[in-house]
Amino acid sequence: MKFSVSSSELLKQLQVASGALGSNPVLPILEDFLFKIENKKLTISASDLETSISTSIEVLADDDFTVAIPAKILLETLKALPQQPVTFNINPDNFGIEITSSYGKYRLAGENGADFPSLPESDDVDKVKINSQYLLEGISKTMFATSTDDLRPAMTGVYFQVDFNKLVLVATDAHKLVKYSTHHLAGEVATAFIIPKKALSLLKNALPSNDSVSIAFNKANAFFSFGNTNLVCRLIDARYPDYNAVIPVDNPNQLSALRSDLQNSLKRIAIYANKTTNQVVLDMNDKSLTISAQDIDFSNEATEQMACNYNGSPMKIAFNAKFLVEMLGVLESEEIKIDLSTPSRAGILTPVEENNDREILMLVMPVMINN
Repeated sequence: MKFSVSSSELLKQLQVASGALGSNPVLPILEDFLFKIENKKLTISASDLETSISTSIEVLADDDFTVAIPAKILLETLKALPQQPVTFNINPDNFGIEITSSYGKYRLAGENGADFPSLPESDDVDKVKINSQYLLEGISKTMFATSTDDLRPAMTGVYFQVDFNKLVLVATDAHKLVKYSTHHLAGEVATAFIIPKKALSLLKNALPSNDSVSIAFNKANAFFSFGNTNLVCRLIDARYPDYNAVIPVDNPNQLSALRSDLQNSLKRIAIYANKTTNQVVLDMNDKSLTISAQDIDFSNEATEQMACNYNGSPMKIAFNAKFLVEMLGVLESEEIKIDLSTPSRAGILTPVEENNDREILMLVMPVMINN
C-alpha cells in the first residue's frame, strides 16, 4: 500500500490537524494521525476525544486503506525536508511505514488504523451557515474573557446563542464580560450551546479569512465544516449564567475618549499600581479624566490627566488596569465610550462608531477604591 504527495502540502494539512492532539492522551494511539485513503483522497484526522479535526488532500495512491502514523516524528521529518514529492509505503502485515524522499528513506512504526477511536457523526443535527470572517471576529473578541475556573465549567467556554439569522457570542469570567452579536447568520433554528475554549482556539487558527462555514449541532457535539476541513467538539454540558441580568441598563454617566490614548495612559499608570489588584482610579469631571494608581507597600504613585468628553455627575471609580487594557486592545474603533452608573456598578465599554451589521459590548466590574 503506497501513496505519493507534496511534502509541503501534506505538512500544511498536518499542522491544521495537529492542534487536536492531546498532551497526555488517554489512549496511546491518540498520539498518532489517522490516515485514511479513499479514491485517491487522503483524509488526516487527529483527536483528544473531546475535540477532533479532519482535513483532506488529493494524493497519488494505488489502493484504499487506513493507517495510524506517529504524529511527532512525522511532523518533525516533514518540517526538516525542503518541498518535494514524498512517497509513503505501508506494510499491510505490521503497519511499518517507509517514507522516501530525494534524500533517502525513513522508517517508522505505524499502527492499525482500525484501532483509532471513531469520530462523532453528525446525526440528528440542526444546521446554520455563517461567513468565516464574522465567526473569526466573534471568537477573537470573546475568547479572552473566558474563565479558567474548572469549578464553573460553563464559563470556561464561549456561549453561542443562535436565533434564526442572529448569532450572539458571550464570554465572561465574572470580572469581565464580552457580548458580540451579528446578523450574518443563515439558519432556521433558535438554540444555545457552550463551545470549549480549546476548540475555538483551533478554529481561530484553521478558519480561512473569507469562506462559508457550516455549523451543525446536537445535544452533545458541534460540527464546524469549511473548505476541506471538519472540526468536531464536545459541548460543555452546563447551564450558562443569565448574562443579561448583570448588564446595567440605566447608566446616566458617559465618558468618551480616544481608545489608543486611554489604553497607553493606562499601560503607563499600571506600572505603578499594586501588583495584586492592578487597581487604577478614574476620576472624571466635565472636561478631563485623571487616571492614578499607587502601591503603598513600595511608595509608588503615578497620575496622568487626559482630555475626554464626560456627561454626568463627577465620579471616581476604580478598575483592574489589566482588564481595561485588554478590552481596549480588542475594541478596534478610534473612539470608545464607557457608560457608568455608580462607583460600585459595572462599566460598559462600546465603540463610539456604531457598526450596522455587528455589535460589541464589554462589561468590566469595578474594584473597591483603597483609600
